[in-house]
Amino acid sequence: MTARFCVLVVAKAPVPGFAKTRLCPPATARQAAEIAAAALLDTLDAVCATPGVLPVVAMTGDLGAAACGSEIGRSLRRATVIAQRGWDFGARLANAHADTASVHAGLPVLQIGMDTPQVTPQLLASSIAPVLRSRHDAVLGPAEDGGWWALGLRDPHRAQVLAGVPMSQEDTGARTLRALEATGLSVGSLAELSDVDTMGDAVRVAAEAPRGRFAAAVRAVEGREVA
Repeated sequence: MTARFCVLVVAKAPVPGFAKTRLCPPATARQAAEIAAAALLDTLDAVCATPGVLPVVAMTGDLGAAACGSEIGRSLRRATVIAQRGWDFGARLANAHADTASVHAGLPVLQIGMDTPQVTPQLLASSIAPVLRSRHDAVLGPAEDGGWWALGLRDPHRAQVLAGVPMSQEDTGARTLRALEATGLSVGSLAELSDVDTMGDAVRVAAEAPRGRFAAAVRAVEGREVA
């Protein structure tokens, strides 16, 4: 099948003590890292099963010290892996889009993180569809915490605006939308999703995708057996 677009996953190696620390307690540092690893693995499975996609992962951190590092390494063989670069998160996002465009020139890019393991191939395909059909220049998926979970761009170089947007704030989503529209882009809105910052978030997301690795890792913290 001919590739129609890239899905860019921005990911961090789930190293205990550094990954998902807001899950502790009730999770231990190891359990929090295992939840993060499960989220990444479920996300990669969904991305790689999406029709017409070229998977790209912008990675940072030491996989050798990460929970499930060997399994993540095997899963990454299905994708083009690039290194994150930049002085802050906004710059790293902008550079990841530009680097993806350098590797896979001419293709639109849908960028997601590793905090929404409830995504499905169907959701990813439908999210980029307005861009592929030229209904919009870009699409933005808001997150419940005020940020965003997905950004799709017909021209990934337009992601340079992210370098000037403060990230991880309650108004990051609104600021990102304004920055995109200020450059003349037509931006479509995607469904709102919850990403995973707290254990409450993790439990809600696990309920949306109860059969994945992520749900099993969350249930392990809750002390329930995996069905």
